[in-house]
Amino acid sequence: MVVLSLSGGIIFFLPFLQELYYRPLTEALNLTNTEVGSLLSIFGATSLLCYVPGGWLADRVSPRILISASLMMTGISGLYFSTFPSYGVSLAIHALWGVTITLLFWCAMLRVTRSWGAVTDQGRAYGTLEMGRGLGELISASATLALFIYLGSDKVALSAVIIMFSLIIIGLGVLSFFTIQGDAGGPLNRISDSPMSIDSVMQVLRMKQVWLITLIVFCGYCAYWGTLRLTSYSTDIFFMSAALAALLSSGKLWVKPFAAFGIGVLADRYGVARTISSLFIVLLLAFLIFAFLPGSANFLPIMIANVAVASIAVFGIRGIYYALLEETGVPFEMTGVATGVICMVGLSPDIFMPLVGGMLIDAHPGPLGYRYFFLIVAGLCLVGVAAGALVTRVWTHADSIRHP
Repeated sequence: MVVLSLSGGIIFFLPFLQELYYRPLTEALNLTNTEVGSLLSIFGATSLLCYVPGGWLADRVSPRILISASLMMTGISGLYFSTFPSYGVSLAIHALWGVTITLLFWCAMLRVTRSWGAVTDQGRAYGTLEMGRGLGELISASATLALFIYLGSDKVALSAVIIMFSLIIIGLGVLSFFTIQGDAGGPLNRISDSPMSIDSVMQVLRMKQVWLITLIVFCGYCAYWGTLRLTSYSTDIFFMSAALAALLSSGKLWVKPFAAFGIGVLADRYGVARTISSLFIVLLLAFLIFAFLPGSANFLPIMIANVAVASIAVFGIRGIYYALLEETGVPFEMTGVATGVICMVGLSPDIFMPLVGGMLIDAHPGPLGYRYFFLIVAGLCLVGVAAGALVTRVWTHADSIRHP
């Protein structure tokens, strides 16, 4: 589980490198802002196409093979990317990462996690995964940032950072092959041998609980994008310096691992869907506060405290929403296909949420643009409350009748 969770956090640093090293990457590749943005767009588009096929694959191929192959291919292509190839080649590499990470890795990781956790400990299992991913992000980001600064924060330093990430990913690929079970024994032995068809996909699409889980993931991911807007919100509305805003943003990373695991433990005790509904209520109130909080120094402590509360809630939801697969009775042998369908729709805010936020802030400069954006996020949180309550009412109630 340590290898799996670290891999799940670190593997995403290569396609999302620009989040930490945007300006150095732009200069090293000699690209425009639009061209650099298109690298992440091609990764997102390729990923979107790979979720369902990746889920189908995860139900039929040993997770050890899928995960280790994904890490090895991603790391090796990362070594080539460290040479800063042409724009066309860089686009091709990011498209390849969409395949290696989404088709081979993502659904297999979620399937292994479901198998690893007991039926009554799914919240803790997925919370542990998210905690490990958060710790992996923290440790690797801190180490590579120190290397980047030590080497002079230039093109050579960025190349060294990419090489370091790539070698770590390759090393995790080797460890995955020897540590992740799946060819014999245990729940992971339940690999489907049915021929390739769309029957399994259609069966999943007919499950009402899958669509409710999809809606919960969708709303939770929109809320996550709402927290990503808090960095610019703190500088534009509360006039914080860029350094302080970056510190506030990095502080959220410290919240992630502890929130994910703690909420996972609570979810196993009180119910996953019920816990998610409660967290969505917290997020609803938090984003309403962001929307109407005056941008004055007197309210800065409230804003910072609200960032902490929103971060705990959003990372808690992200840490446990896949545990709903067990709580709502989705068959284990369909875990991969189900997560593929859920992720294809539920993670689609990657495509439009940054655009919605940017358009609103450009059209309504100042507090009004942020107010509209946060009100939209709050409305989606309200939808999440309703979806979680419906899951609690239908599936949790039905389970209590079956097992009084």
